[in-house]
Order: sequence, then structure tokens, then C-alpha cells
Amino acid sequence: MKNALQAFMKRPTTWVGIITAFMFQVIFSVIWMTGYNGVTDRVDQLRIAVVNEDQQMGLSITSGFLQNLPFDMQQADSLDSAKQQLDERELQMVVFIPADFTQKAMEEGGTASIQYFINESNPALIKSIMSGAAAQMTAEVNRQAVAGGVQTVLGNMSLPTEQIAAAAQSLSQRVTADIQSTNVVNGMNNQMVPMMMVLASYVGAMIMGMNLEQSSMAISATVGRWRRFGARTIINVAAAVLVSLVGSSLLALFGGQMEQGFLHLWLFQMLFMLTFIFVSQMFLYLFGMAGMLFNIMLLSAQLVSSGAIVPRELLSDFYTKLSAALPATYAVDGNMNILFGGPSVGADAAGLAIIGIIAAAVSFLAVGMKRQAALKEPSAVIAAQKR
Repeated sequence: MKNALQAFMKRPTTWVGIITAFMFQVIFSVIWMTGYNGVTDRVDQLRIAVVNEDQQMGLSITSGFLQNLPFDMQQADSLDSAKQQLDERELQMVVFIPADFTQKAMEEGGTASIQYFINESNPALIKSIMSGAAAQMTAEVNRQAVAGGVQTVLGNMSLPTEQIAAAAQSLSQRVTADIQSTNVVNGMNNQMVPMMMVLASYVGAMIMGMNLEQSSMAISATVGRWRRFGARTIINVAAAVLVSLVGSSLLALFGGQMEQGFLHLWLFQMLFMLTFIFVSQMFLYLFGMAGMLFNIMLLSAQLVSSGAIVPRELLSDFYTKLSAALPATYAVDGNMNILFGGPSVGADAAGLAIIGIIAAAVSFLAVGMKRQAALKEPSAVIAAQKR
């Protein structure tokens, strides 16, 4: 046993494995603790638009929303344009006060409704926060009514005092929240798919790259660097096609949502899988097996900043800016659009393509700058191994 232990400890790969285990703990702890620090303090970065068509009570309600709520509040002129921004995730919620709000609030036995539109094609935390905000906003209208804030507005309408008081009192029981979800996500299993696809794809790309690097080192004595680079590129492309096909097929087999269809999902997954492969192997071309440490850091940073778990709007400026340079951000956004509904993935596909091309170019340059060891004939290598 002692001899076996000494033999293991003399191997560099043993120490690499131990150091890697330590680095996983260090890297994930540092990135996740700093990335998610202060998330709950940044709800004021979430954007809500208010569309008001009621020119009576709606004016004071809108003013109260814009001034008092702890979000990035803005007023929009058109419900259609606000919904488009919501669909593109530029807004987290749209609040709509219809033109007949005051009329319905004043009717005997009537109910006035404030409509809230939430895009579920987002991290689950968005729906939770915005649903709570909708309840808070409706409660705020009711609170103002009970406090008599609406009586002034009604008084300007030259109504009898008794009718004003009755309307203001009953308003606290009549204003309701009508929450309407767009791009509905069917269940937690579907909600987690974008993160799962990114995690599985990048980890798979990392491990595949590590093994290809070891294979490349093993045949370096007999195969030139450019031929090895070309062979790895062919393997990478073939792997991206086949792995993405398997991943998309399994998702379809288990009944996953695919609002834009199987073909869109497969082609998009093939693109971000290939980008992940090029990015992860770029560090191996630059630093050899030590490049795996950079891949571990990149994996953790992408899980934090991609928007799959926590909305990017709630992250610090550093991680928000970092997310724009990482491929997982575009993979998550595109997956949400394809799976749950949303705009075209053209911009996300372009972002992935640019990152992939840059990574492939850097890898190409790294191969060109490395010195080629003298090649040996295969027979000489076999003879050396026998000795």
C-alpha cells in the first residue's frame, strides 16, 4: 500500500487532480459569494412601465406609482409598445390602467381592475418579485382610497358629498389585481431547462477538450501541430452537431416546451455548443492542461451572470458587464425565446458566432506561436516504448 501511495504521489496528474478539487472550492466560493452579494438590494434596477388611459383617478394613481415604488418606474404612452419591450425583456412588468377605471370604481357593486403583464420567459425570480409588486401596488391604491386621497379627485367631479364618501370607502374593496402572464412556462422542469442546457453543454465541452488535449499530447511526436489542430476542429464540429441533436431530442422526448420548434432548438444548441467548445479549448491551446483552471472560473462566472438563475439586472455592475462578453448569456436568452416564446434569436446567434470566431482565431494563433517539436517516425516511437 505504501509503495502504491508513493507511486501515485509521484505522478503529476495526481497533484493536478488534488489541486483542481481545491480550486473548485475556492473559485466557486469567491465568484458566487461576490456575484450574488447585494442582489436583494438592487430591486430598484428592475424596470416597470405604467400605461394609463384613465384621465380621472388614473392620473393620481400613476403619479403615486412613479413616485413611491422601489423600482425603476417609467410611464409609457402605448400598451402595445410597452408589451413589445416586455417581450424583449427590456421591462420586467407592464401596469395598465384602463380608460373606464374610474367609471367602474364608482359603479354600485362594480369592480375596478388594474392589469399587470408579466413575461414568464425570464428567471423564476422575476415572476415572484413582480407578482409581489403587483400586490403591493394594488394595496397602495386601496390604502390611498381608505386614507381619503381619492376623495379629492372625486370631489373635482362635482358629485354629492355622500356619493363621494361612499365611492372612496367602497373603492378599497373594489380595486383588484388582474395579473396576466405572457410566454407562460409550464412547470419547474421547463423553467430549469435553459440553465441545465448551458451547464451540461459547457461542462461537456470542458471535459471533451481536456481529453482531446491529452490525446494531442500523446500523438505530438508523430503528428504535426497543424494536422492535430485540423483534426481537432473536425472532431469539434462533428461533436457539436451530434451532441446538440441528442440533447434536443431528449428534451423533446420528455415533453419539454419548444415554442419555436425542434429545428430552431437543435440549430441554436449546435451553435452555442460549438462556441462553448471553441472557448473552453482556447485556454487549453494557450496554457495546456493548466487552462482547465480558467475553464473552471469561466463556468462559475457564466452560471452567475448568464441570467439563468438570477436576473442580470440584480447583479453588480462588474458581473452585468462581464455577462456581455460570455457566451452563456446569449445561450440562455436564446433558449428562453425558443423554448418559452419571445423575439427572434438572431441577435443572440450573432453574439455567439462572434465569440466563437474570436476563440477559434486565438486558438489558431496560439498553435502558430508554439514551437513544433521534432517529429519521430512511428517505428522509432514504437521501439522507444518497447525499451
